[in-house]
Amino acid sequence: MKKLNIRDCEVAGKRVLMRVDFNVPFDRDRNITDDTRIVASLPTIKNVVERGGRLILMSHLGRPRGKRDEQLSLAPVAFHLGSLINKPVKFVRDCLGDEVVQKISQLRNGEILVLENLRFYPGEEANDPVFSRELASLGDIYVNDAFGAAHRAHASTVGVGEHFDVRAAGLLMEKELDALGKALDNPARPFVAILGGAKIKGKINLIQSLLSRVDTLLVGGGMMFTFFKATGLETGKSIVDDEYLSMCKDLLGSSRTGRAKLLLPVDCIVAKEIDESSPKAEVSSADIPEDWTGVDIGPKSIGLFKASLAGAKTIFWNGPMGVFEKPRFADGTKEIARAVADATSRGAVSIVGGGDSVAAINLMGIADRFTHISTGGGASLEFMEGRSLPGVDALCDTAEASCDR
Repeated sequence: MKKLNIRDCEVAGKRVLMRVDFNVPFDRDRNITDDTRIVASLPTIKNVVERGGRLILMSHLGRPRGKRDEQLSLAPVAFHLGSLINKPVKFVRDCLGDEVVQKISQLRNGEILVLENLRFYPGEEANDPVFSRELASLGDIYVNDAFGAAHRAHASTVGVGEHFDVRAAGLLMEKELDALGKALDNPARPFVAILGGAKIKGKINLIQSLLSRVDTLLVGGGMMFTFFKATGLETGKSIVDDEYLSMCKDLLGSSRTGRAKLLLPVDCIVAKEIDESSPKAEVSSADIPEDWTGVDIGPKSIGLFKASLAGAKTIFWNGPMGVFEKPRFADGTKEIARAVADATSRGAVSIVGGGDSVAAINLMGIADRFTHISTGGGASLEFMEGRSLPGVDALCDTAEASCDR
């Protein structure tokens, strides 16, 4: 069922308590290195501000584990937000307490206040009912625009909702659910999924789900070596999740009789060590040397994967094809990224499922060539598994509530 949306809510003069995902990376000098998630939240922020809402933003940053850590303060994020919207943004160095209440009471229509890092409080990740109730007391309307945190049952994503009649999705949340929902429920075919990344752990359920939905599943990245070993191949010093060998063998077996083809790389790039100066070589997937490490898919595999993507109408991609952080081992990821972008130009719907895949296409400067880039790595994977997301379930269905109150 469709979720109640902020655009349908009367916000003028009301305190709008909005959960956003401002969990962005910093360099050593505390400069934001990628503001994708902040930029993605701007449409909802501007919607509330332009309609006269008194906006209170809350987010987490990093993993302070319930303790104050000034290196993880949201103060620089609040400042950066102000520069993006060309409007002053207020900040308070707490989430609760008299100073917070006072600053909120002083907000005028159209003004913004950013609360301090939610995870400075242990009650956030514990979904503590007292912490949830105190957070909820700060607002009149609750909005969740943090798709990247929607798979977590935390106080700011689930607990606060119990204290609001009006619990609406933000514009980013709506966009994410629409894009991923269409791919899950009614994709244009052929539907091709590409999975990579270092380890298969955490993606077994996703693979099982995708094999029942897609037409072709392409597997690269570090996880390919667990599949290789499951078929009896030598993997050298490559990453292997031994506890998933039997599952991989079963998945390969089921793919032979199921609706989807599961394609593994036929060759790969190996290196003596994972560094820029180490010797590297191109080998068949069956000929990985004992003392070498697999670092990327090979050129024949790139051609094989490109052929599968050429006629695709829907593409879901999560995870790089190799150690893309090292330029010498990034060819596979770059070539697949370009192939997906080219398919999009031919009319395919392309969805990039967060994480390192997004970092790769941002590094290449081609993010605008994809249909949808998800802001939630873990959330997008759980959604594509067919699992419900607690932060989404906590919102009002459109038939459940009206914002005219």
